[in-house]
Amino acid sequence: MITRNYLLAFLLMLSIAGIAENKVFAQLGNSNMTLLSNKNDHPGTGGNLYSALWGYRAPNGREYAILGCATGTAFYDVTDSANIVEVGFIPGTTNNWREMKVFSNYAYIVSEATNSKIQIVDLSNLPASVTLVGTSNMPSHSSTHSISQDGPYLYLHGCNSTFGQGVTVVDLTNPTSPVKRGGWNTHYVHDSRVRNDTIYACNIYDPPGTITVINAANKDNLTTITSWVNNPNPFPHNAALTAGRTYIYTTDETSTPPGKLKVWNISNLSNVTFVTNWQPTGITNAIVHNVEIYGNYALVAHYTAGIRLINITNPAAPVEAAWYDSYPANNNNSYNGCWGVYMFPSGKIIASDRQTGLYVLKPTIPLVGINDPVNNSPEKFELKQNYPNPFNPSTSIEFNIPAASFVTLKVYDVLGRQVAVLADEFRQAGNHKVSYDAGRLSSGVYYYTLSTDKGFSETKKMVLNK
Repeated sequence: MITRNYLLAFLLMLSIAGIAENKVFAQLGNSNMTLLSNKNDHPGTGGNLYSALWGYRAPNGREYAILGCATGTAFYDVTDSANIVEVGFIPGTTNNWREMKVFSNYAYIVSEATNSKIQIVDLSNLPASVTLVGTSNMPSHSSTHSISQDGPYLYLHGCNSTFGQGVTVVDLTNPTSPVKRGGWNTHYVHDSRVRNDTIYACNIYDPPGTITVINAANKDNLTTITSWVNNPNPFPHNAALTAGRTYIYTTDETSTPPGKLKVWNISNLSNVTFVTNWQPTGITNAIVHNVEIYGNYALVAHYTAGIRLINITNPAAPVEAAWYDSYPANNNNSYNGCWGVYMFPSGKIIASDRQTGLYVLKPTIPLVGINDPVNNSPEKFELKQNYPNPFNPSTSIEFNIPAASFVTLKVYDVLGRQVAVLADEFRQAGNHKVSYDAGRLSSGVYYYTLSTDKGFSETKKMVLNK
């Protein structure tokens, strides 16, 4: 029988050995997080590995993981914790980087492979199947490094130079026919976070290491608002915003020194201030990669340190709440291990590990405030009158939802024909604003309708006057 003192002595010996090898090992085991499934169905060869992932919550509440693989994209039904299964695979050009986002019932997939463009995948037949609708055909577009989405718009970053290596807006008013709009190419953009017509762009290399805030209210003419250097050791890879856009969390993907998660106060864009940085408890060598924020929690992909869940009830003082190490071999400053993370409204977490694929996890601690913003939620469902109205050609539509809901916001002409889809997705409780550019429509009267899965539906009239 192994005694407690013997076990403690053994662990101390392991710790000393790790220090001697200039390594810092993870906390013993995992904490407050249970592994539901690990799927390694599409391992790459020749150095091509798994990459990004994203989640899709269907209108009927089922949850799906979308995983970037070396030779394409895999789709998993993760609704039933005891029966997580692959339900589809869309082949793509072999590549070490593949990223995706979802709007309406479509997944949009990009990669750095030459002539990969944007794959458009119909998700409406899940869980039975997924269907490749086609590939975008925007002039001069070939490859993309990363992709963001906000409302009926995609934001492409780091594309081939003839298309734009900054950020390029792609209009999804017709979800199966993406249209290129404006761009911002002052610097190379690695990734961005978009909220209410404002882009927070990560200029990982230039000038170097700045975060640039960009006004995207006019999708054809993006303009700089401000920027700041992401010191110390600036190399901003990606970023996420707290509710109210008071704080932004940024990730520095450097190996020497190992990149850290940083917290900035952006309540006054004329005076952005550094607040603190964060690393996993007891781990100083692992590199941070991606961060996503869900209400009171930040979910972090931390390469060799795995999946880390941080309580940010006080955004200026993040506290580690749970973790699962998908790469237990070591915590070195290498680009191995956890690549991307995503949390569903149910609290279920999915993550991609470069070497071993998809991880589906569930925190074992109560998660308070993941479905609602940390600020006050509205008291009732409300669709507001668009502004300006009449408009030419752009307007904004605001709506309030007091509880997390699946919402659709669609535009119709006077004959009742649908002319645009502005929202068709799960939204957290809160106040929401969607921009709409009707430049391709004729002058006249149009109607927009907001519907939710909570039984709310309302229609209002607007006038396009060119």
